[in-house]
Amino acid sequence: MLSRGLKWLAGGLALAAGVAALAGWLAWRDYQAFLSTPLRLPAEGRVLVVEPGMSGISMVTRLADMGVTRNGWTWRLLLRLEPAIIQAGEYRLETGMKPADLLGRLTRGDVIRYRFTIVEGWTVRQLLDALAADPVLGAGVPPDAATTVLPTLVDGHVNPEGWFLPETYSFVRGDSYRELLLRSHRDMRAALEQAWAARHEDHPVTSPYELLILASIIEKETAVEAERGDVSGVFVRRLRRGMRLQTDPTVIYGIGEAYDGDIRRRDLVTDTPYNTYTRHGLPPTPIALPGRASLMAAAQPRPGDALFFVADGAGGHTFSATLEEHEKAVKKLLERTP
Repeated sequence: MLSRGLKWLAGGLALAAGVAALAGWLAWRDYQAFLSTPLRLPAEGRVLVVEPGMSGISMVTRLADMGVTRNGWTWRLLLRLEPAIIQAGEYRLETGMKPADLLGRLTRGDVIRYRFTIVEGWTVRQLLDALAADPVLGAGVPPDAATTVLPTLVDGHVNPEGWFLPETYSFVRGDSYRELLLRSHRDMRAALEQAWAARHEDHPVTSPYELLILASIIEKETAVEAERGDVSGVFVRRLRRGMRLQTDPTVIYGIGEAYDGDIRRRDLVTDTPYNTYTRHGLPPTPIALPGRASLMAAAQPRPGDALFFVADGAGGHTFSATLEEHEKAVKKLLERTP
């Protein structure tokens, strides 16, 4: 009887072991299928926001609420087998992404990065308007930022015009517009220092700030890369000779919001601090945000004898050494203008 009972017990244990092995194999098969199956994502993907301190289980719960995956034991096993410190942030989920891919992205902190471009020639007002319109950065920009925020970012300069370097800046959700502007200002200071160190020895400007002013005028006068040195050369030669710069962009800046797209004779004779037709020397502040090319052009004007330039009607300018040549170029432009 005992022998027969032992046989039954042994048989039962063998059966239980077999059932356990089968269950384990089936579970492992299900787990491998889970790992190899992409998340349920639409063609445009989804965005997952992970708050600071969120646990892996909480993250899976959020994914399940989004309909991206099922909240089951397979996720808990993955999180146990591959312990991870999930970093907070905003993550893009693309089609084809598998559970381990997502976990790796969250561990690396490979968050969504946005871009904001500061355009060469923008004024500070245009910069703030673009920031306010940005769907990620814009919520924190106050209407009076030009007078209340920007002066605190530019080392005490009362007028922040010109002090932000045009570049494309990368940022993540949660970064503030102030942080982006501080980066831009630091970049401008570095670029201006580089240009100032590279300036010609006999340059008439007497400070880096004057160089920034000159660069801003060059930026507004031409968008043609090859012309910047020539435009700079004209202005530098005029400064050396005590001639007025007579540049329309400074007049426009002085008109301000009243500018309607046309410069009239009364605008050229109405004196303002920015009217370089009525005043000698540089205006009191920059008139725009100059890029690196304009900064270097201001520091290293191209040699020559030109003292005048006018639009050529084809996107560039005609440069002249004498007033007579300049008047002929103006006449030619008027003949081409419909």
